[in-house]
Parts: sequence; C-alpha cells; structure tokens
Amino acid sequence: MIRINKNVVKGLMPVISMVMVQIAYAVMNILYKMGVEDGMSMRILIAYRMAFASAFMVFLALLLERKKMPKFTWLILFQAFLCGLFGGCLFQILYVEGLALSSATFAVAIYNLSPAVTLIMAIIFGLEKLALPTVVGKAKVVGLVLGFGGAMLFTFYKGVEIKLWSTHIDLFHHHESTNSHVASSSNMVLGASLCLGSSICYALWLIIQTKMNKMYPCFYSSTALMSVIGTILSGGFALCLERDWQQWKLGWNIRLLIVSYSGIVTSGLLVVVISWATQVRGPFFVSVFSPLTLVLVALAGTLVLDEKLHLGSILGGLLIVCGLYIVMWAKTKEMNAILTTQVVPSTTSSQDQSQHDHHSDHKIEIVDTTTPQISNNNNENITRSFTDQRVRTVA
Repeated sequence: MIRINKNVVKGLMPVISMVMVQIAYAVMNILYKMGVEDGMSMRILIAYRMAFASAFMVFLALLLERKKMPKFTWLILFQAFLCGLFGGCLFQILYVEGLALSSATFAVAIYNLSPAVTLIMAIIFGLEKLALPTVVGKAKVVGLVLGFGGAMLFTFYKGVEIKLWSTHIDLFHHHESTNSHVASSSNMVLGASLCLGSSICYALWLIIQTKMNKMYPCFYSSTALMSVIGTILSGGFALCLERDWQQWKLGWNIRLLIVSYSGIVTSGLLVVVISWATQVRGPFFVSVFSPLTLVLVALAGTLVLDEKLHLGSILGGLLIVCGLYIVMWAKTKEMNAILTTQVVPSTTSSQDQSQHDHHSDHKIEIVDTTTPQISNNNNENITRSFTDQRVRTVA
C-alpha cells in the first residue's frame, strides 16, 4: 500500500492550488471572449462580476466565520478598501480599457510583467529578499527571466503550425469580427500605460492582502469586504459611462453564465485561495503563476475554439513551465532555510534550559555531625569541639 507523506502533500498544496487558480482563470478568459463576441460591455461585466462575488462571499462569511471574526479596526477597514480599490476595481478596469485602446496581444504581453513588478514591490516593502549572491536569489531571477521570456515568445512569435488534435468544436463559429480596428500609435502608448497600471495594481493588491492577512486572518470575510468595496467602485464607474440600459439586462443566456462564474468563482472563491497562498508563500509566489494562463488558454483554444497551435506557443509554454519550476525550487529552499533557522536555536535553547534546570536541582546541605567531647580538668570546664564537619551534596 502506498503511503503518502503528509508533509509532502502540505508543501505541494500551494502549488496545486495556484495551478487550479490558473485553470479557472483560463476558463474565465474563454467566457470573456464569448462575452465580447456577444457584444457585452466589459465595464458592465466587471460591475456584475463584483456584485455576484459580494452576494456569494457575504453569505459564506456569515455561514463559516460569523463566530470567529476579529474586531474590525480602522486600519483593517482601510486595508480592505485598498484591496477593493486595487484588486477588485482598478486592476480589472485598467486592463479592459488598455485592451480596448491597444490590442489583445500587446495587453497580454504587458500583463505578464506582473511577476517582475510584484517582485520589485515585494522587495521594497520587505516581503521578499532577493539575495543575489546566493543560489536561491539567482534562481529567482533566472526563473523570472525565463517565465517572462516564454510569455514574450508565446505572444509575439508564431512559427509553423503544429497539428496535434482537433475536436471540431468551435464555440465562436469564427465569423469575421466587424468591429476590428488597428490602434493608432497614441492609443497604443495610452493602452500600454493602462495595462502597466493594471499590473502595478495587481502587485499592490497582493502586497496589501499579505499585510491584511496578518491582522485579519479570516479569508472569507476579508474577501467579502473587498468584494463589497469593489462592487461600489466598479458599479459607480460603469454607471457613469454606460447609459444604455439594454446592456444592463441579464437573461437566461451566456451573459448570466459569464457574470455568475467570474463573480462566484474567480472574484470569490479564487480570491480566498490567493489570500491563503500569499500568507503561506508570499505575493511573488502567487504572481509568478500568471503566465501559465497563456498556456492553458492556448490549449483550451485548440479544443473548443478551433484555434491553431503554433511552434511559438509550445516553445513559450515550455519556457514558462521551466521558469515556474525554478522559482518554486528557490521558494522551497528559502522556506526550508527559514524553518531550519527557527528550529535550531529553539533546540539549543531548550538544551541549555534543561542543563540549567539539572544544575539548579542540586542543593548544598551542611550537616553537623559533631560529637561533644568532655575533658576532665581541675576547673571541670566542659568544652565542645567540632571533631568532624562534612559537606554533603544531595542531588
């Protein structure tokens, strides 16, 4: 019978969880594409997404954490507001606005700067240590460069077409889009700036979430609070710009599926998983999985969208996976080093304490074993002399 080491499973849980997160994000990307094909406004989609996330996460928080919620403080509320602002609102809005002004390829390429931006900001805020002279520090940099290079290769290089399989399923039916446009140079610069701002907001959210987890370690209620704030902000933004009320109507169609899945799953449950992962492994560990979505979306595209798979996609995907492996190896070494430094001093101090207690158990007792001797003299004086005095140590 195969025995599974609990410590190994526990160590792999953050990795498995983040891979599942990226799979769920890949599904969301496919649904987003379907929403765009259906003519749905992305601003309204984000507003509904946060609203569905708020309703679901408030219910879960009251059900699972009602009796163990810490007391809210102004600092916790301020951190929740920042999480809702950066992670629930600006991160998504800036990305879709940048996508509209530039191109999908360019937006995805800029978005894959998120691991590098997160690492830089985590070092600034003291949540990560690069330590370039060490092997671990060099491995982080190499893994980051490989992942980013793989994402760039994946995005900008196609190469020959690779024919692996075909399910003959095409959810889009690949009709020619009538609203395609070529972005001007000024729009490209503005779009790139908005996408870069989206990556910065994503990194800020991970860092603030890590800080908040230390003061408020209830992931469901913190996610619910973040979602409510994100709903208010993104809903207000969409109401100011989208005045066509027909766009706001939801029926029993693909739009309801998109907003419910993206809200309940990606902005609800996945945020809980990400919050937990940032607590156990840090924000950089979470962000380094972002380019994996490119590979998963490409594979899904060949299965359900009848898209073509090219050599650049395969080579870029291999580089992304290699970069992920190197970063995970470095993080594992770093965690083991931290645990070793915590265990060794505590063991030494406990040994010193036991030795101190052992010595302190010894008492010195002076026992008087003198016998009176009487000397007969003319004055009949009786004198006592101490003939023996021993010092006995009693353990």
